[in-house]
Amino acid sequence: MAFVRHPKDFSAGILFIAFGIAAVAVGSNYTLGTAARMGPGYFPRILGGLLVVLGLALAFRALRFNGPPLPGWKWRPVLVVLGSVAAFGMIVNYAGVVLSTIFLIIAASAASHEFRFRESIVAGCVLAALAVGVFVIGLKLQLPIWPAAY
Repeated sequence: MAFVRHPKDFSAGILFIAFGIAAVAVGSNYTLGTAARMGPGYFPRILGGLLVVLGLALAFRALRFNGPPLPGWKWRPVLVVLGSVAAFGMIVNYAGVVLSTIFLIIAASAASHEFRFRESIVAGCVLAALAVGVFVIGLKLQLPIWPAAY
């Protein structure tokens, strides 16, 4: 593909287009409604259409401007982040939202070569408080905040 001058932008554009088409396809099974009275398919279709437009703009831009080549794929960070999210899902009902979120942030941060333990603890505490506020208090999800005392 010698005509693609900026492979990173081109790949991102193709990814946006794919997600946009998927959102429009999923949203087409629901009623659209109107702007004043939106149906369940309104948001996915509008967002999907915007993603397609953004992806097309990014992909066409990649044909005009030069950019760096795609970097090599690194499996370790991907596996560490996916593993930490899966571990969060498995332990949240037993360890509680606070401890599970702190664990998730520390474990996912360890995937970076710029990992700093103290920063991860602070970020984990802030995000744990935010998660409790949004999901447990705001949305009233039935998740334990702390581990159950047996």
